[in-house]
Amino acid sequence: MAAITASMVAELRAKTDAPMMECKKALTEADGDMAKAEELLRVKLGTKAGKAASRVTAEGVVAAYVAGDVGAMIEVNCETDFVTKNEMFLAMAQGAAKLVAENNPADIAALGALPYEQDGFGPTLEDVRVGLVGKIGENMSFRRFVRKSGTQLANYLHGTRIGVLVEFQGDEAAAKDVAMHVAAMKPAALTGADVPAELIEKERSVATAKAAESGKPADIAAKMIEGSVQKFLKEVSLFNQAFVKNDKQSVEQMLKEKGTQVSAFTLYVVGEGIEKKADDFAAEVAAQVAAAQGKA
Repeated sequence: MAAITASMVAELRAKTDAPMMECKKALTEADGDMAKAEELLRVKLGTKAGKAASRVTAEGVVAAYVAGDVGAMIEVNCETDFVTKNEMFLAMAQGAAKLVAENNPADIAALGALPYEQDGFGPTLEDVRVGLVGKIGENMSFRRFVRKSGTQLANYLHGTRIGVLVEFQGDEAAAKDVAMHVAAMKPAALTGADVPAELIEKERSVATAKAAESGKPADIAAKMIEGSVQKFLKEVSLFNQAFVKNDKQSVEQMLKEKGTQVSAFTLYVVGEGIEKKADDFAAEVAAQVAAAQGKA
């Protein structure tokens, strides 16, 4: 049996918003497996545990650049929220987005090798990054980017932490509304048929566990499971979601009304999928004290 530490309980609570004792019980049942414990909490507590699970702690910004039928979006990470407001850091992020759009680099390394000068640093973007790391005193990195061309593009930035790029044909205002909707509702795909199989299987697993706990007959349990999966697909597919500006119609209905077609979208949320190291302050102080005593 794995030892369940206070830090593990705190981490699970931060991810799920579940009560402390429920987190400890789930971790114990899961023998310390964090992912399994999250799933157990979702079964027991419903969607509450799942809502906070997508929270991220890594810092940075999303920047975008669109010119005609060419556009790009990039995520640039840093260590603290303080640096996300630094003008030099923001200028580098915006400059990088423009470089992606204009040069179509193959990857992050190719992007870093492109000519770029800023704040006395250069001649490449990577040289500027290294220079700003030394000047600002905090590490920063280019994490991911996307470039689109040959179609109409609309983008929306919610502050600097959420960015959306939409490929469409038709009304620009409608496409912009879709980009805002994606930022707010964070769909997983355009339609239910496009939702990744791993997300569906995870939802089916949770639904199966809930059905088993209900004690219902097998035929009823099967219907419960299928109903849950179908509800999930509707909730996470863009076209089926209720439009944020008018919940009386779906996004698909709004687009049809506006004579507009959306063929794809890209959503970036700063730090998504990155686990930020949680510093144990008490342990750090204890270690410093021990070191000091050792020198005495």
